[in-house]
Amino acid sequence: MKKLLFKVFFLSFTSLSCQNNTKEFEQVNSIAIEVPKEDGFSKAYFASGCFWCVEAIFESVYGVHEVISGYSGGFTKNPTYELSNTGRTGHAEAVEVYYDNKTISYSTLLDVYFGSQNISQINGQGPDIGSQYRSIIFYQNKLQRDIIYNKIKEIEKFNNVSVAAEVYPFQKFWKAENYHQNYERLHPNNPYIRNVSIPRLKKFQKKFPHLLKINH
Repeated sequence: MKKLLFKVFFLSFTSLSCQNNTKEFEQVNSIAIEVPKEDGFSKAYFASGCFWCVEAIFESVYGVHEVISGYSGGFTKNPTYELSNTGRTGHAEAVEVYYDNKTISYSTLLDVYFGSQNISQINGQGPDIGSQYRSIIFYQNKLQRDIIYNKIKEIEKFNNVSVAAEVYPFQKFWKAENYHQNYERLHPNNPYIRNVSIPRLKKFQKKFPHLLKINH
């Protein structure tokens, strides 16, 4: 009986894994969707561990107007925090960055992205581990795609490491629940914010002082 139950579980798990791999393949090989400007601001999409951390980092950068926390890169509709944390939706915690492309370039946003993470960590950043915390850069057109791959090539050559970030064509961004927005700023005494998010932000700020907003 135990052998039969194990076989059923194994076949179910294998079937689910194959389905997820197929959906991920379809996602990676989709045609990128280009998002129009909103109120004069361009949009860029990144995943790099906990979105509380990433939102705060990009919010500190000059030329960035606003950052929204959410989910992207998966194959289910209307993902929630609870569902994404199961690792079965394909989604990663991501951010939507509103920026003035006359003030800051997409290439510089990539410098912010790579400069604020462990570039070689797979499926996570710091203590946050799992596919929902994996690093993904979402491109919207061929120009962005070329900039991303050129940047990765330079980083790997200079640092002699393999960049863990995946590169996906952008499909859709799902805004996270309201309580996740501006989380670091609104909850500075939260233990995770004090011990993980703020130190990550300060490390980035020390590394790239020339990219910071005045008095931030």
